[in-house]
Amino acid sequence: MSESNKVAIVTGSGSGIGKAAALALLKAGYCVALAGRRADMLEQTAAESGAGARVLALPTDVSKPASVDALFAKTREAYGRIDVLFNNAGANAPGILFEDLTYEKWQSVVDVNLTGMFLCAQAAYRMMKEQNPRGGRIINNGSISAHAPRPDSAPYTATKHAVTGLTKSISLDGRKYDIACSQIDIGNALTELAKRMSTGVKQADGTVRVEAMMDVKQVADAVAYMAGLPLDVNVQFMTIMASKMPFVGRG
Repeated sequence: MSESNKVAIVTGSGSGIGKAAALALLKAGYCVALAGRRADMLEQTAAESGAGARVLALPTDVSKPASVDALFAKTREAYGRIDVLFNNAGANAPGILFEDLTYEKWQSVVDVNLTGMFLCAQAAYRMMKEQNPRGGRIINNGSISAHAPRPDSAPYTATKHAVTGLTKSISLDGRKYDIACSQIDIGNALTELAKRMSTGVKQADGTVRVEAMMDVKQVADAVAYMAGLPLDVNVQFMTIMASKMPFVGRG
């Protein structure tokens, strides 16, 4: 099946990495359902793509089962199947001391980053299992935080470590249905959300330093590459990062 016949869902596609990935997949010929909380931003992504009927804006709260079910039902109604899920939507609680972290803030991050990932992956898995031709690919957005924390980031880091376990479980359980599951771990892509890092971000030693950034297009192209592989090939984990960010080594 060529990319021009394939269907993708991208969560968190109103801005940042999700928007860039959605545009890259549309450019490659996919039909793409855009999912995110803000309808206006999804419509802006759709308009920017110029893809016409190949793009669908579907406001979605990934932390709500009924909202996720509606997303996948409307995608199936419009396009008949799903070949790729880029499970990208995420939330953060930056700069909160561990001892000051509230239950409500912890839960809000878990609801989106982990429960939301699970709900979307499960919905995609069910469709991929039953459709003809069978199978598909789920790409989870992990983050560099799936490997190492930043200071004061317990909720985000814990959920991203958990995403790695989810990725491995789906990859194993999906084999018998031709469902491949990958994870992309991203370090310092330049988006509105991450722009603060280019002006200074807290380091492990407590100092604040400017960090190197990379063009978000490089991430989008990586997602499109992973998505386009035949289902008998899988990039299990990809780390893509600004070469000079303080991740490898001791600072």
